[in-house]
Amino acid sequence: MNSMRAVRIHGWGEAPVIEDVPVPMPKAGETLVRVEAAAVAHLDHTVAGGNFDLKPQLPYVGGVEGCGTVVSSDVHEPGTRVALRGGGLGLVRNGTWAEYVSTRKGATPIPADLPPEVGATYFVPTTTAYVALHDIGRLGSWFGSVEDEVVVVAGAAGAVGSMVAQLAVRAGCTVIGLVGAGQLDSVPAGVEAVRLDDEERAAELQRERPATLLVDTLGGQGVAERSRWVRPGGRAVIIGYVAGTGLGLDLPAWLLDDVALLPVNMIRRDAAALEYAPLLAELLAKGELTLEVQSFPLADAAKALQLLATGGLRGRAVLLPGT
Repeated sequence: MNSMRAVRIHGWGEAPVIEDVPVPMPKAGETLVRVEAAAVAHLDHTVAGGNFDLKPQLPYVGGVEGCGTVVSSDVHEPGTRVALRGGGLGLVRNGTWAEYVSTRKGATPIPADLPPEVGATYFVPTTTAYVALHDIGRLGSWFGSVEDEVVVVAGAAGAVGSMVAQLAVRAGCTVIGLVGAGQLDSVPAGVEAVRLDDEERAAELQRERPATLLVDTLGGQGVAERSRWVRPGGRAVIIGYVAGTGLGLDLPAWLLDDVALLPVNMIRRDAAALEYAPLLAELLAKGELTLEVQSFPLADAAKALQLLATGGLRGRAVLLPGT
């Protein structure tokens, strides 16, 4: 096979296009992978817009994450299923939005029974959630045992938020999940679902302050209000900012509330993420954790990227090169 289908970016801010390009020829030390699923990630959108410090040489094949089967390698046996991530994929070398990709350091073996759509997308949401709960939130170390923890998850229907909620339930915590009006059916089992616009329940939570931990994937000014649902001495772990990048605090009120604001910086915690990833992949393969994924044909990359940018996705998105 001399050519393959790939999705390439030809200009910053322009829609990606599908076209025929040569199949990569792996150099010594590189692994050639047949791509089964390629994630459409927020980083892909940022890079394609020209707003990232690393700018690939145009045109380039997008895709910083994926999953596939090894065709040839000096490191992995042919037929090994691998997650594709790192090694400059989609940044300084062509990425996963193609039928084949060649990588030097970006292929990591995963369970053979892990669906490719999940293998392509699990790393970021699962490891971020685990680090937020256990490394930063330190479940069970602030208020007695883990079972004494009451965890509020803002954005519990999103990929990261849903995983936070599932892991907290699995650990034995009481969990409250905040979601949009149309997302109640996406809340994981064992979680009390609360609509973001439910002013009556919000007033109760602020009055009673039952939470020991807030994990907030939404951001914006709402963080200040939601942190007041946490009892004195508790903590608020901040992951995302899809609802806004600004946060203003009334310092006297914040000091009186006595709630620690803790940031999640996964760039600095990449070693921990790599350590936790195999366990989380096994839990997904066994069905003990679930990750919602929307699949698109390779030709619909522009549509998937647009839905990602406008918040129109349920869970994460993948491109399927075989369709």
